[in-house]
Amino acid sequence: MNKPKTSLVKVYKRQSKSPWDDHSNVLLLADIKDENDEMQLSFNKYIYLHRSVTGHILGISISKSLLEQNPEFETQYLSGIDAFTILLIYIDDIAAFCEQFSSEFSEIFGIHPKYYFEAAEEYWADLIMTDDAQ
Repeated sequence: MNKPKTSLVKVYKRQSKSPWDDHSNVLLLADIKDENDEMQLSFNKYIYLHRSVTGHILGISISKSLLEQNPEFETQYLSGIDAFTILLIYIDDIAAFCEQFSSEFSEIFGIHPKYYFEAAEEYWADLIMTDDAQ
């Protein structure tokens, strides 16, 4: 099976629909379908990480299907504790997705997704427990 030809990072060419002054986003989760022995991305279920022009994390956006599965959240655009909570809920799915693009992920974050998400899980949980997420 061939890996999909994609870029995890998308730099905006026009204004984003997000509530932030974001410059780019990183695809952290999407469905992968096998069609004709080739992997295709489907965006029924997705999570994007939104970043400023300097690369700072502004928040995440989630698909309507994920919002429906998590009715405790009121919007598709989440930041702070809400964002980290969703990331923790779906961390196994996110890690498995990013493993499919490990070379590109490593180029973006400077670390293999396996190690990134092992460390991130503990860190995000700590942020939530200490209410230190901004």
